[in-house]
Amino acid sequence: MTTPAGSGTGFGSVSWWGLSPAVDLQAESPPVDPDSQAETEHETPELNVLLLGSVDGRHLLRTLARAALWPRRRFHFYVLENNLEAVARHILIFSLALEDPEKMGLQERSETFLEVWGNALLRPPVAAFVRAQACRLAHLVPEPDRLAEQLPWLSLGALKFRERDALEAVFRFWAGGEKGPEAFPMSRLWDSRLRQYLGSRYDARHGVSDWDLHMKLHDRGARVIHTREFRRWRDTGVAFELRDSSAYHVPNRTLASGRLLSHRGERVAARGYWGDIATGPFVAFGIEADDETLLRTSNGQPVKTACEITEHNVAELFRDMAAWGHPRAAEGDPEQVQGGAEGSSEPAAPAPEPFTVHFLSLDSAHTLHHKSCYMGQFQLLYVACGMVHLLSAELGACVAPGGRLIVELAQFLVDLRQEQLQAFSSRVGELAQAAGFAPQLGGKPSDTFARFYKAGDSAPGHEDPAVESGTPPPEVLAPPLEATDPPSEDRTQSLESGNPPSEPLKLTSESQASLLEASVPPTGSQAPKSENQTVPPETKYPIPDI
Repeated sequence: MTTPAGSGTGFGSVSWWGLSPAVDLQAESPPVDPDSQAETEHETPELNVLLLGSVDGRHLLRTLARAALWPRRRFHFYVLENNLEAVARHILIFSLALEDPEKMGLQERSETFLEVWGNALLRPPVAAFVRAQACRLAHLVPEPDRLAEQLPWLSLGALKFRERDALEAVFRFWAGGEKGPEAFPMSRLWDSRLRQYLGSRYDARHGVSDWDLHMKLHDRGARVIHTREFRRWRDTGVAFELRDSSAYHVPNRTLASGRLLSHRGERVAARGYWGDIATGPFVAFGIEADDETLLRTSNGQPVKTACEITEHNVAELFRDMAAWGHPRAAEGDPEQVQGGAEGSSEPAAPAPEPFTVHFLSLDSAHTLHHKSCYMGQFQLLYVACGMVHLLSAELGACVAPGGRLIVELAQFLVDLRQEQLQAFSSRVGELAQAAGFAPQLGGKPSDTFARFYKAGDSAPGHEDPAVESGTPPPEVLAPPLEATDPPSEDRTQSLESGNPPSEPLKLTSESQASLLEASVPPTGSQAPKSENQTVPPETKYPIPDI
């Protein structure tokens, strides 16, 4: 058997990392209205952003890291995912990014992030950190008062009680409630996915990975990804090898997810790896950089690899995030000097405004417009390519007049042919128009994102060109004003010959490829929708042995 191009099965049914570079959401949102800012002279303007399927928090982290370049705003991020494991990874990533520098240095935090975020196998010290954090979070989730005290930036109030219970179970699994690597044999699961995906091409897998890299990813703008690092990730799931290869042998439990499968006529919950095995985590932080010297070439070849660029970008990101490390301190006097020596004549920058990450219920995309608190609430709506099917007129009603919509395209989904990418882009335009948006003109054309504005409002051509290009306005470059469908036969560790569920279930998630059913006819290799199921929160954990 050979998996045909265009099937989309390489991305799987669960997203663990994004298929687009991290963006500054302030650069994508409408500029602050001077009139409304004058009316609220003594209040900090707010930026409310709704993100569907942002997966790994990269856009939120970059927005916070670059906040000092913009006028002061208070951020409210509303995040909607299609599985609770992604919510748990969000919380773990932010806890790591905001870790006290005295407890964990910049380099250690950066390396830990890269391994937890993008590696299938971890070093023992990193695995121990994940277990410790997961144990702590498992005790905080069921106790709202302690959670608000220790993680003031986190809001789980919109989650259902059963979702909070399932979220706690996810953390307990990460903490090692089920001992031993056999609870999640990542190496075997990865190889099983790879064999099923490649079929008869498995023995020529190095040639397949080279073809996908050079003829697809490089042609689509990811030339800095090196053959060696891409081939290593395809073989083992280890994208960022920061130490000797023998040091990576502990399964990364944060990449585990549950699914309902049919086994011997019964529907059972099984745990496995159904994430990306085709593109890799290199795109999010590894193909663009603020420092242009990282992208220079010599004799036509990039000087730096995607891993090296990612290391640099993440380290800079966490360095800029240092001001947010203690958000409660920002609730005090905004003129209070932070970190300055007593009696110093030069005032330091004021504490940043507190931010809040609100996690919404998994199935709430179609019901947000029923709540008055969300109607016309958001200045920016971000939709990942795996969640485009949720874009509707009801969701568009939640965007404020003059609001913006940014949609991630499937540019770096290597399984898709060029005509499928074009069809997907066209379909995105149709869905956005039906939701009440119009294409945003005047900006730089992009194959990675599609940008729209709320139809019937002022045309985007009149906005500041600096905002369109993603560069902060010149007046704020100076110190701030106040102080400066999935693989059809995925295998699990407990299922040797799983069949799709015998009864169709309501979808709670969609793979990148299954979304193209709305724009291109399904190929013969695409599985029925019922295969693309995640386990409902109340049945995911604990996972019974089969």
